[in-house]
Amino acid sequence: MTDTQQATEIVEELFDALRSRDTDRAMTLLDDRVVWHNVGLPKVRGTSNVGRFLALLAKPAFGFDVVVHNIAADGDVVLTERTDVLIWRRLRVEFWVCGSFELRDGKVAVWRDYFDNVDFLKAVVRGALGAALGR
Repeated sequence: MTDTQQATEIVEELFDALRSRDTDRAMTLLDDRVVWHNVGLPKVRGTSNVGRFLALLAKPAFGFDVVVHNIAADGDVVLTERTDVLIWRRLRVEFWVCGSFELRDGKVAVWRDYFDNVDFLKAVVRGALGAALGR
């Protein structure tokens, strides 16, 4: 069992690795049998499949940023309330996400994100307008 402080630090390190495009470091924080689930979309299982998605975010035209508003843990479970930013060239899509992370032996075994699809679509429109207007 992971203690509460260590559990939050692991999730924060995962976000830091993704933000800095360090896919290799992010992968070391994931359990081999990780399940990544953006609720409403199909689950992505295993480090090889999750790694393919995370590697996309590290490509030069893409990117990821995150602002964690709240983070709390109870043992091996970490909950986050945050704003995620998906970047593609000049397009920045910023949207609200709640996430839960279940750790096994100090690694993320389940990563489940919840977000509102309408909010996400509005963020795409805002980002497209911002890119078109040069913001």
